[in-house]
Amino acid sequence: MSTFDKREDAFEKRYVHDEEMQFKAMARRNRLLGQWAAEKLGLSGDEAVEYAKSVVRADFEEPGEEDVFRKIRGDFDEAKVEQSDHQIRRTMEELMAEAVAQVRTDG
Repeated sequence: MSTFDKREDAFEKRYVHDEEMQFKAMARRNRLLGQWAAEKLGLSGDEAVEYAKSVVRADFEEPGEEDVFRKIRGDFDEAKVEQSDHQIRRTMEELMAEAVAQVRTDG
């Protein structure tokens, strides 16, 4: 195998690893976000766990994170939870940073 082939192989492996880590971080962020939202919605125990799972599933509706935002926004509106769009998006950003740190620590 030539040096070029080795470098190409290493690049491809790194790309796959980075994509996998991004996916894990996004799923973790969505679970954390679901837990945060469940608390705001007054859910606890099994209801909170199921709600967090529903937030993770919502991310598979379309590319990007707008589907997750819309779910949280819609559920908050329905339950009359006072949170601005800015507060929700800020929490999403904060929890993404936390999720990335957790995924890096987990390996």
